[in-house]
Amino acid sequence: MLSALVNSFKIPDLKRRLIITALLIAIYRIGCYVPTPGIDGSALAEFFNRIAKTQGGTLFGIINMFSGGAMERLTIFALGIMPYISASIILQLLTAVIPALEKLAKEGKSGQEKINQYTRYGTVVLSVIQSFFIAMWLEDPARFEGLRIVVNPGWSFRLLTVLTLSTGTIFIMWLGEQIQERGIGNGISLVITAGIISRIPAAIHQLFILISPFSPSRRQIQPVTLLIMLGLLVFVVLAVILVTQGQRKIPVQYARRIVGRKIFGGQSTYIPLKVDTSGVIAIIFAQSIILFPATMASFIANPAFQRWAHGLVRGQVLYSAVYSLLIIFFCYFYTAIVFNPVDLAENMKKYGGFIPGIRPGSSTVEFLDFVMTRVTLAGALFIAFIAMFPDLIMAWLKVPYLVASFFGGTGILIIVGVMLDTIKQVESHLLMHHYEGFIKGGHIKGRR
Repeated sequence: MLSALVNSFKIPDLKRRLIITALLIAIYRIGCYVPTPGIDGSALAEFFNRIAKTQGGTLFGIINMFSGGAMERLTIFALGIMPYISASIILQLLTAVIPALEKLAKEGKSGQEKINQYTRYGTVVLSVIQSFFIAMWLEDPARFEGLRIVVNPGWSFRLLTVLTLSTGTIFIMWLGEQIQERGIGNGISLVITAGIISRIPAAIHQLFILISPFSPSRRQIQPVTLLIMLGLLVFVVLAVILVTQGQRKIPVQYARRIVGRKIFGGQSTYIPLKVDTSGVIAIIFAQSIILFPATMASFIANPAFQRWAHGLVRGQVLYSAVYSLLIIFFCYFYTAIVFNPVDLAENMKKYGGFIPGIRPGSSTVEFLDFVMTRVTLAGALFIAFIAMFPDLIMAWLKVPYLVASFFGGTGILIIVGVMLDTIKQVESHLLMHHYEGFIKGGHIKGRR
């Protein structure tokens, strides 16, 4: 591993890309500490401390995780990259239902650039809307139990907040694109990963307090429990890697064609059907829906609604059941959006390909749909288990959620997936220049 890391800096182009990536991520992390004007930071920190002590949490917790803690400090990057992610998902869903967008997506590079441009426009619109409602929300001290977060409320504060937060999101989007073009790895994914990894020191500090015999609360976690946690962490990471890389290979045979004196086709290949097609998107959708009532309960002063919303909090049986079912549903929903067996069967038939033992046409469509349905079930059950694993760790080992969140859920899926993708790109640069890579026993496969 160390030799491969040294080899990475022997290739000028790869060295330049690694340095650019590190610098751009450093700029992003510095921006996460630049405060938004007109905010009382101490009052805002007190409010988020109260949220952190609640059992359920709200949508602000998701935004705070993706922004690397910038939301709880309301810095210029408080919105993070969430508007861009939302715009990308919305456009991807619209591509499946709007023929014009579907046609544009099939036009190759030019069509993809056009869709990327629409995604940028959608990011700006969502950023303006979200930042405006955040500004309105911050101005009401009744929602914060008497805490006065905004120093001088009014339209000047609202417009300044909209301009600051929207510009911050657009700048993060630009940083991600620059990493994608001039650096190494997927820029947007690396920005998200950097934000999640930035929470690790705070988690380690909390864990140290729990295991230290000199802390005010005395030792709450025994050394044996700490070893169990390390073993569980290794198990979860290995399991996520296996499922993320797992795929069902459908063999495809192409018929031989003789055109003049040339012979075309005749080779064998396969269709890789991923076990986890939806990835982290299913968890994001499920979290957004199940945390929405708890978020609205902080805005609506209705006792009946608040009692109902508090029934869907983390740790309750109803929460676990609904959360798991939502994850499984969105795994199938997203797979149905991105995987079209009809188009796949038609393309195979067009180029003379067929699955051995399966007739081309409708029989191929039925077979692909049959296999994908069952493969997705395995992936959906695993994703549901990984999403619920932090709750199990909290209940079993009595650790804070910040510590337990690194044993599963959205964070571990993003970190593992992005790290695999980045290592694969570095590996390809090393092998292209005949240097020994990170993986000695074979080449690591990409996520897509």
